[in-house]
Amino acid sequence: MSEEDFGSNDDQPTKRHYFANPLKGKSSQESAGTFSAQEMPITSGQATSSRSVRLHLTHIDPWSAAKSAFMLGVTIAGVLLVAVIVLWGALSAAGVFEAVSGLWNDAAGSDGASVSFLSLGRLIGLTMVISAIEIVLLSVLSALYAVLYNLSVGFTGGREWTLTDRSQ
Repeated sequence: MSEEDFGSNDDQPTKRHYFANPLKGKSSQESAGTFSAQEMPITSGQATSSRSVRLHLTHIDPWSAAKSAFMLGVTIAGVLLVAVIVLWGALSAAGVFEAVSGLWNDAAGSDGASVSFLSLGRLIGLTMVISAIEIVLLSVLSALYAVLYNLSVGFTGGREWTLTDRSQ
């Protein structure tokens, strides 16, 4: 590879751009990442030690968004599973399930052995099914959101944040 392959005018030679950078040509201080930064001029009302930086989110990688959402979904599923186990343990120790089973048997009119429909195994299985659905939906919808965001950046210019340093 030659020096020309690593030119300074190419933002990200290894990444695909769906649209041209809407901020191209506005500032020479743009960063090479998906955030583009511009330092704002200091106005007369600001102290000389305060600085402002304007950040623009111009691209979200759908694969990275899906991976992050998958990890978030797995974490939420783990928290949900622990919460169900703790809640079931507390309700079981309080005798709630025996009271509900007794009420169910009285209403059904059977005096024989009953099957507990609120057993720990059934609730953990139901929680795992709901968690699996949640993980898949969260991952797919976050990747879809990233693609739609990338499509809309061409029209809107992306999301903008202004960060200021207020050191005194």
